[in-house]
Amino acid sequence: MVYDARSVSGSRSRKDATRPAAGRRPRATAATADTEADLAAERPTALTGDEPDTAPDEAPVTLRLDGKVALVTGAGSPDGIGYATARRLRDLGARVAIVSTTRRIHDRASELGVTGFVADLTDEAEVGALADAVTDQLGDIEVLVNNAGLASRTSPEVLRPVAQLTYDEWRAEIDRNLSTAFLCSRAFVGSMCERGWGRIVNLAATAGPINALPTEAAYAAAKAGVLGLTRALAMELVADGVNVNCVAPGTIYTAASTVTEIKQGLGTPIGRPGTPDEVAAAIAFLCSPAASYITGQMLVVDGGNSVREAEFR
Repeated sequence: MVYDARSVSGSRSRKDATRPAAGRRPRATAATADTEADLAAERPTALTGDEPDTAPDEAPVTLRLDGKVALVTGAGSPDGIGYATARRLRDLGARVAIVSTTRRIHDRASELGVTGFVADLTDEAEVGALADAVTDQLGDIEVLVNNAGLASRTSPEVLRPVAQLTYDEWRAEIDRNLSTAFLCSRAFVGSMCERGWGRIVNLAATAGPINALPTEAAYAAAKAGVLGLTRALAMELVADGVNVNCVAPGTIYTAASTVTEIKQGLGTPIGRPGTPDEVAAAIAFLCSPAASYITGQMLVVDGGNSVREAEFR
């Protein structure tokens, strides 16, 4: 099933896209400080070896997402990271929604047996309409993968030196790669905080947070911004049970890969480009209950390329 957010983007969304996320837990007051101190004194300070491996109210560590509602953005390509991620989350038991800017998402949704939506995620009104539609059809989103923004053949990366880069080109790259993550995160964090559980995984890149190449300043700046957004949001939501992380792929082989990019992949320590499934595996882990003690982090998936100091001979 495909929903086109553009059909209602002119009307006011039932949800206020600018509403703040649910507040943090109340700070301790003078009236509660003594009680909390007494409770703390009663807690054991160290394990003795006789205690169970997990606390009585602690959920078991699992990769399964049974019953969770997940949204993966930028899943229109059949051999892209978004599509591979949606498939993996579905296989882990999640009820998955996918979104892209064109109606080809209908084909991807049919192939995966999930629900598809069409929306321009750089448009605030369309993101608000999308949030309403996903919630109405599937329920509150508990897992959000902000994959939209990676370059494709239909929407190529702007490659131009800063001195020749127009302001419109700069803004387009920032909007596509950073604003989409901001708008989608803002649309769904409120319900995650209300439920007391959530996972957000943003797609950064090695370009920007770790390194850069000439002519890619806008893209690198946007992806560095994704890391900053991830860390700030993680600290804002940590008390509400919502973990926020990002994955930074290096050279990944997709239909949009250029010959130059493939050659770069062959030059990594592992000796080949990565695959969308390998990136999806990292994303899925960070989406799972097993990643409960990980937040504000960036997981690099680049075949070790960012680690080495010099080319191997």
